[in-house]
Parts: sequence; structure tokens; C-alpha cells
Amino acid sequence: MKKKNRIDTNRVIFTREMRESGYKILMPTMIPRHLRMIAGILNAHGYDVEVLDNTGRDTIESGLRYVHNDTCYPAQICIGQFVRALESGKYDPNKCALLFSQTGGGCRASNYISLLRKALAKAGYGHVPVISLNFSAGMEKNPGFRLTLPMLRRMVYAVLYGDMIMLLENQCRPYEINAGESLAVSERLTRELSAQLGRRGRLPYREIKRTFAEIVRAYDAIPRRDEKRLRVGIVGEIFVKFSPLANNSLEQFLIDEGAEPVVPGFLGFAQYCVYNSIMDAKLYGRGKKTLPLFRFAHKFILGKQNDMIRAVTENSSFMPPADFEVTRRLAEEFIGLGVKMGEGWLLPGEMLDLIHSGVTSIVCTQPFGCLPNHIVGKGMMKPLREKYPDANIVAVDYDASATVINQQNRIKLMLANGREIAERREREEKEREASAPEECPVS
Repeated sequence: MKKKNRIDTNRVIFTREMRESGYKILMPTMIPRHLRMIAGILNAHGYDVEVLDNTGRDTIESGLRYVHNDTCYPAQICIGQFVRALESGKYDPNKCALLFSQTGGGCRASNYISLLRKALAKAGYGHVPVISLNFSAGMEKNPGFRLTLPMLRRMVYAVLYGDMIMLLENQCRPYEINAGESLAVSERLTRELSAQLGRRGRLPYREIKRTFAEIVRAYDAIPRRDEKRLRVGIVGEIFVKFSPLANNSLEQFLIDEGAEPVVPGFLGFAQYCVYNSIMDAKLYGRGKKTLPLFRFAHKFILGKQNDMIRAVTENSSFMPPADFEVTRRLAEEFIGLGVKMGEGWLLPGEMLDLIHSGVTSIVCTQPFGCLPNHIVGKGMMKPLREKYPDANIVAVDYDASATVINQQNRIKLMLANGREIAERREREEKEREASAPEECPVS
């Protein structure tokens, strides 16, 4: 017998009436610029969405009051943000809904929704509806929240824009002559692109491609010092990798320490999720009916990523974003593509892509106790180092009880080691050049 999708009568449903009556929908922050543009798209389609920006220790403590301390650290932070916002007096809890992503699969992120509802009930906000943002058949649906194909297409553009801003900002900030100019450019672009993506009517892709080039030129015009800094990659669990609240502002810390952060974009994770559905059909025979849809989505996103790479390489000397197909092929040499828990094969794939790009110093950010992420992250470091002896990788655990100073000291040791490796390689290169025989002129 086929199982019917049933609505859990114990949960509060987000209805059409709630949407029409002006409910405020709150989202937790992870990658702020990406999410602000996505919120702009949702607002243009009749929703009232706001990305939360509450940070600090109080937010984490709010999560710990209502979530057990051995629960996934990203869940503690997100739930803390929600509860703190509802307690702040800034919002009317009787006219609020909470939007939270739900991945499905074996990750504990699949349980965030139920954890959030338990926390809301304990805090006295059990009447607040929680909207599950997911793309899995059979998971929670809400009649008052619906994503259309045009909205999803623009969300892909928002991710492309956000990745490009993050990529170029990190290549400008460590070298900018006028302090704060890169952040000012990023803020201006985020506002302008949010307005563009939220505009009603057609948004032809040729306009998106023109915008790619305009973004690159905006950063290329920033006056920068001509100096060399150690480039440091940031990989790891998706939330801790991107969220400044979760990773204690890791990008800013690296810049303050004289390094240049290199962060693989969120688009790679989206492509990884799509490609996993293709692999499920290949390895297990699952989802064969939807296989053509995922193949189309993979091809669509890949084409847009290639356009972004060309925009960077043709309009500047900036380091372009990673090519997903290259990342996938590199990962396949070390780990099976059926491994997909804890960021799966993507995590070692991103480390390999960074190493091949000359970024051999890498911080692997991991929530303490996330066993799947430790297996594909920390567990893959030994085989990577065996093939690439200069790979300078440090795994850093993030947790509500972890001290910032211990995390930063581990990273400082990695930076010192990275600079020694860079100096040694530079000496070896000079020695090779000096010992190379001079070419005899042809008479």
C-alpha cells in the first residue's frame, strides 16, 4: 500500500490566511548577503520575510536553555536566534512564523524542526507556526508557503550573486588601501541586487550575465596594495563554515592575522545536493522518476556557474570560483560519491580543489560531536597529506562550551606552519632557477 502524506495535527500550520494577514516570517542567519537577497525575492511575492541579525553570547545561551547541550551546535544557534528574537519585544509572537530549512537524510539537521517546536513550547511560544523549507517529497508542507519555479530560478541567481560577492570581497579586504571600502561595495551591491531580483516581471538571463561582469569590475576598481599574503581555505560543516556567529568571525580573524580567507561558495553545496539525487538513482535505483528533473537542474546550475567563472577570468585577475565538476573528479579519487552524510564527499573535494589551486593551508570547521562530519573531514586528512605533503590542514571544533582562545591558538599554529611552508617552497623555487642551465644562443 502507498503511504499517504499526512499532516501532523500537533503542529501549527502556516495557512494562507496567516500569509494574507501579514505574518512576519523570521529566518536564521547563515550567509547574510545570500539570505538577504533571497528574502527580497520572497517579499516581492507577497511574504514579509526578515533575516535575523541577533548575535552574541546571549543568543547562544538562549539556545542552550531550550536545547540539550549535546545537540548539534548549529541547531542550538538557530533555535537561540529564534527564541531570542521572540523574547526581544521587537516582534509580535502572535503574528510571527519561523522559516527553517530541513534537509532530509541522515543528518541531525532533519530533526531541527521538531527540536525547534519543542523549544518554542518550553519557552511559551508553542502557537508560533514553523515553516519547513525543504525539497523532499513526503516532508512537511504548509498551504500558506509555496515556492514557484520562477522564484527558485531567482534564488539560484541570488546564490550566484552572493558567492561572487563573498569571493571577491575576501580577495580585496586584506589588501585594500582605504579601510572599509570592500565592505561598502558589498553592502551597496547587496541592496541593488536584492532590488533587481525582487523586481516583478521578466528578468532575462542576459541581464544576469551583464551583472556578473559589473560586480567583478566594482571590486577590481578598489585600490589595493601589491603584496603577498598567505591564502587560507575554509571548509567544513555547512553552517559553521559560513556563519560568523558559529565560527567566531573566522574570516575576519584570518584577515586580522595577515592572511587572505578563501571560502568555497554555497553554490557548490547546492550542486552537491542535486548530484546526490542523481547518484541515488545510479547506486540504489531510488528516485528514477525524478531523475530527469535532477539531471536538468544539475546541467542548469553548472552552466550558470561556468558563466560566473568566465565573468571573473575575463574581467579581472581575481582567483575564480571552483568548478564543481573538477571538485567532483578530485574527490572521486579518494572517496566514493555515495558518501553523503556530514557534507560527504564534498568536504574532501573542496580541500583537494583548494590544494590544486595553491591554497595548501586550510581550516576545517566542525561542530563538536558531529560524527559524520568528522569522518569525511578529519578522517580524510591523513590520505590527503600522504599524497600532498605540503597540505597544512587543521580541524577546529566549534561548540557552545569551546573557548575562542583555544580555537584561535590552533589556527595561529597552522598559520605559522603555512608561512614556513611558503618560505621553503619559495627558496626551493629560487634554487631551481639558479641551478637551471643557461640557454646557449643559436648562432
